[in-house]
Amino acid sequence: MHPRTRTTIRVRQTLLAAILSVAAAGASAQATNAASSAPVATPSLKALFEAAWTRQPEAQAMQARRDAMQAQRRVAEAWTPEPPAFEASHKTDRLTRNDGARELEVGIAVPLWLPGERRGSAALADAEAAAVESRAGAARLRLAATVREAWWNWQRAGVETDVARGQLDSARRIAADVARRAKAGELARADQHQADGAVAAAEAAAAQAKAALTVAALQLKALSGTTPNVLPAAAAEPEPTTTEAAMHPALAELQDRSTVAERAAALAAMQSRANPELTVAATRDRGMAGERYGQTVTLAVRIPFGGGTRHDSRVASARADALEAHAQLALDRARLQSERDAAQARVDAARTQLTAAERRAALARETRGFFEKSFRLGETDLPTRLRIEAEATEAERQAARSRIELAAAISAWRQALGLLPP
Repeated sequence: MHPRTRTTIRVRQTLLAAILSVAAAGASAQATNAASSAPVATPSLKALFEAAWTRQPEAQAMQARRDAMQAQRRVAEAWTPEPPAFEASHKTDRLTRNDGARELEVGIAVPLWLPGERRGSAALADAEAAAVESRAGAARLRLAATVREAWWNWQRAGVETDVARGQLDSARRIAADVARRAKAGELARADQHQADGAVAAAEAAAAQAKAALTVAALQLKALSGTTPNVLPAAAAEPEPTTTEAAMHPALAELQDRSTVAERAAALAAMQSRANPELTVAATRDRGMAGERYGQTVTLAVRIPFGGGTRHDSRVASARADALEAHAQLALDRARLQSERDAAQARVDAARTQLTAAERRAALARETRGFFEKSFRLGETDLPTRLRIEAEATEAERQAARSRIELAAAISAWRQALGLLPP
């Protein structure tokens, strides 16, 4: 092959490779831009709740509390209530007579469990470990109530915003129709002013609804750290079933707190005195200089006297905590049952209101169609047309709010049953 031909082929191959690389880079850039411009999916109620929980102090300290409970359980499983202590002493007459008397004693003191104290400490550690978990469950439920309230306020604000936008579009259409007919001499200038005033009122309502929606979204962001931009299509929680109703987290927390108080009182009753000590020591001594050193072994037991009034005070305080926890558990059990019944009654009422609101909205839409047609034909005046439009808008708002209120009532029912967002 001629050298010039080979050079031409190489140039063509280089140009082709450059064109292909540019095309690939352009396609990659388009894909990146498309991905960046794609709408971000709005997180669900459950996702917002989980995000909010990770920001809570209880969640961040949960693992440390579990580690503390495990350490306490290991303490209860140890052979001694406290670590052994090393003892050492040295005696000499060097500063007095200086006859060469010497004594060196080395020993170890081991604390001993009181009768039943080890078993009671283990039972208390188990109860406190369970209380840590139930306390976290109750904290999650309390946070769920706050997130649910913010979530449904956002949903209500979204409904109000949609209805206000629809009212504004309708008012603008009516104003445009009135302007056209006023220009043709079919309607008076006062009708034009009235139609423009309705548009201004609708614009103010739309701006107010948009501001309320922004405030509600910022409240959700403050809880979860995530700003929802688009209202989800389906936001309702499923109705609870009888199989889902288990131990309420608030009652579980109180029950575990009561158990901790009872076991603390039982342990305090066992700890009527300080822990006894067993001491084992070896002594090496001599009476004077020149004598051989002798060695002895000492075995000693130290048994403290009873605690007396101090012990009685601890036992009485622990029993008072147990009685208080029992009484609070009974009160909260009755209160939560009332809240469950009230929540279920609100769900039934909301369902009835939704049926009536949807029926009213359907009738209002049909009536608006009648008067819209008669207004175009000149059979209905503008005030009547605006009144019918306002009534139809209010009926649609009530129907939309009733759907949200039914979903919010179901969510409150689940909250009263102690169920987290699904």
